[in-house]
Amino acid sequence: MPDFNLLTAEPKPEISIVVCVYNEAGNGVPLVDQISRAMRGVRYELIYVNDGSTDGTLAELRNIHDANLTVLDLQRNYGQSAALAAGIDAARGDYVVTLDGDQQNDPDDILRLIQYCEANDLDLVAGLRANRQDGYWLRKVPSQLANALIRRTTGLTLRDLGCGLKVARAETAKSLKLYGELHRFILLLAHLDGARIGQLPVNHRARRIGQSKYGLGRTLRVISDLLLLLFLKKYGQKPMHLFGSVGVLMGGAGLLILLVAGFLSLTSSAAGSSSFVIAGLLLLIGGAQVAAFGIMSEMQMRTYYEAQGAKPYKVRRTYKQQASVSSEPLSNRYL
Repeated sequence: MPDFNLLTAEPKPEISIVVCVYNEAGNGVPLVDQISRAMRGVRYELIYVNDGSTDGTLAELRNIHDANLTVLDLQRNYGQSAALAAGIDAARGDYVVTLDGDQQNDPDDILRLIQYCEANDLDLVAGLRANRQDGYWLRKVPSQLANALIRRTTGLTLRDLGCGLKVARAETAKSLKLYGELHRFILLLAHLDGARIGQLPVNHRARRIGQSKYGLGRTLRVISDLLLLLFLKKYGQKPMHLFGSVGVLMGGAGLLILLVAGFLSLTSSAAGSSSFVIAGLLLLIGGAQVAAFGIMSEMQMRTYYEAQGAKPYKVRRTYKQQASVSSEPLSNRYL
């Protein structure tokens, strides 16, 4: 018997497809039609998030008559991460699928990715654009550099980290904290959170309508976001491990330099000892400041978890074992 939403009395969808668009007029009607054909016979919902488009994107979507389609029109252009978070928050299905709104991802790959996810007990499956139909210098080269950097620094070995077509279990998708421009790091966020991730080759098509919103300028932003993400995931719950270690090293180096300066002064080799003293004092004071900053960060972290009731762990799934039923009468078992 299908699950029902008590507020709308509608069957709960099995799959939620989230498409975020910004100035993609002309792509809406054909993509919705492709999704409808690919999902024939499946209970699904299609959530289009209009991220403050200034062209005819919203008007086009509102004129599409499809009972599975819901359009979220954001107040302004918040960026892809916020738009994606809004779509995931609104999703009701057991699986959440993300899809680019430029028709480059093929909706016919969705069910195949879901089957692969179920068959291998994965939390998230991403597409691998084996034959990517994009410009070489403006799209492929920046993507290859970013993928190589992420693989080298995080140990995430997937080949394509930027494909817009992804399938995730609802609990995995809703646990992602997307803000800023972290939509580029969905696979990394899930990986650092312990999710089981897989990847399958998918069809990738050339853009026919509209223009790409990406270019070489995103490379520096990717690097800065990656540094932030690595810090938050590795030291977010234990900032003192980073700042305390740095502070101790700096303070220890400063103390050692001061001892050397003192020894030089005792042996009457005072030339240059004043610079040693200054360097030692700077390192000693700097180390104390870094360690103090670590203590303050630790207190803020504890306040965050305790004030909001946040948990420092995540349960992947709960398996309830069935107890064996004894044929012996209940009265005999307690005598």
